[in-house]
Amino acid sequence: MTEAMPAVAAVATGEPRGPAPPMRWWGWGDKDGDLAPAVLDELRLTLGISGEAVNPVIALEDIELPAIALSDDARVALSAVATVYTDRPQRVAHAAGKSFSDLIRLRAGKPLAVPDAVVVPADEAGVVAVLEIASRLGIAVIPFGGGTSVVGGVTPLRGEHSSAISLDLARLTSVTVDHINGVAHLGAGLRGPAAESALNDLGHTLGHFPQSFEYASIGGFAATRSAGQASTGYGRFDEMVCGLRCVTPSGTLVVPVIPSTAAGPSLRQMILGSEGTLGVITEVSVRVHRIPAVQWYEGWAFDSLESGLAALRRLAHREELPDVARLSDEEETRLSLLMAGSQGALLRRYLSLRGLNDPCLLITGWDGDAQSVSRRRDPVRRLLRAHGAISLGKRPGAAWRKHRFDSPYLRDPLIDRGVLVETLETAATWERLHGLRHDVVAALQRELTVDGRTPLVGAHVSHVYPEGASLYITAMGLLGPDPVATWSRAKAAACEVLMSSGATITHHHAVGTDHAPWLEREIGSRGIAALRALRREMDPQGILNPGKLTEG
Repeated sequence: MTEAMPAVAAVATGEPRGPAPPMRWWGWGDKDGDLAPAVLDELRLTLGISGEAVNPVIALEDIELPAIALSDDARVALSAVATVYTDRPQRVAHAAGKSFSDLIRLRAGKPLAVPDAVVVPADEAGVVAVLEIASRLGIAVIPFGGGTSVVGGVTPLRGEHSSAISLDLARLTSVTVDHINGVAHLGAGLRGPAAESALNDLGHTLGHFPQSFEYASIGGFAATRSAGQASTGYGRFDEMVCGLRCVTPSGTLVVPVIPSTAAGPSLRQMILGSEGTLGVITEVSVRVHRIPAVQWYEGWAFDSLESGLAALRRLAHREELPDVARLSDEEETRLSLLMAGSQGALLRRYLSLRGLNDPCLLITGWDGDAQSVSRRRDPVRRLLRAHGAISLGKRPGAAWRKHRFDSPYLRDPLIDRGVLVETLETAATWERLHGLRHDVVAALQRELTVDGRTPLVGAHVSHVYPEGASLYITAMGLLGPDPVATWSRAKAAACEVLMSSGATITHHHAVGTDHAPWLEREIGSRGIAALRALRREMDPQGILNPGKLTEG
């Protein structure tokens, strides 16, 4: 810290914004995705689609919204402590997350549920007041950050209550950096880019870049135990958090910043991953890092997924993992090279000449100063070569970094053309990973085959641990006559494979409503009982995010 740098610095993040998400109400983001011609050709060949738009989006004004069930007394009370919106655009924008099923329902004008109002408090005191009113009047409260949940986490279910509000935290955007301790105190409503920009202005980075980074919020990262694309090096978000503030209907819970403690079970870990069912996270204290002087990303190719997994396992056990380690299977690699156009075609020809007709692509990346990056990179390169990997240089790494947030934008043009596209993820120990991937892919192919057209299913590993790694799977098939039911059956079949294989039901998407039916099989009946007891203690009236996590 220089003499000119204060011990604690606060950053202004602009004028308080309204609650409207910067995304289209019916899709991802605010711009169109671009499908490569080679990918469209592959979809025409494999799935038999025409390539033309066949699945239009209903007009916003044509959506039939339920009548507002919020009482006059509730509206008056809430308006006294926060800004309240009951207009159509805001209600629809807060009606769902961004899963495939969410988007299909929204495009057809049939959201699963719609909030009666969107309530935007100005600060933590406003959150306290909103929860007091909701508890007293019996109103369900659904905390809302970036609205990027893909597991039903922000669906405004009422439970036993007659009305429901979406509690948008958009105005909780404070940033304070403690340079002495390397900690930033961030408002829960900050979205990823705003938080990173504010930290960069003070010479720091959070190092947390999930695929939802452009729209997800700090509070959402904490509430769902988010994992970022560089979490193999920087750690998952729950590992970054060293303190927090959480408003519950029973009172405010404060976890101070302490390096470590043996004072009982961790209250911090109790709140992290609670998905808005125990309280509303209003501020998160996180460890930050100096902006890296060097970011070195490169590509490698293996002849099989098994070879790549063996190399990553060896690196993990030797504690030599890069900050980014993303290994794609043969099918995902093939589709990625198609997306890359002419550059992908050149790379395919080069690898074919080297004897790799069905390669598996690995992206490795390191952040730091030039000396530390070189020191860490050299042993990794030696080990990868010893496991048969072919170096592809920096171009694949640079391309991946440039396009790493693009995939969600491709869902809308795929759905437009009649393609069912969705993802699921898990994590398992090393000896299970390859067989697990095979069995999940087989289950999805069986359930998503429509009119004899087998879906395209690819997978990658992107978060590596000494005990094992994550597995992220993407499926593309025909929509069929009832795409929501089709995906529901396929997801259920895949989840049964996960449970029978000893894998987790979710590595980083969280539980929400989609995974709640399987949670008890992962944590046991006593674990479910403990979570329900916590909910009763923190939220006696049961107003917080009904139907999520424990199904009641």
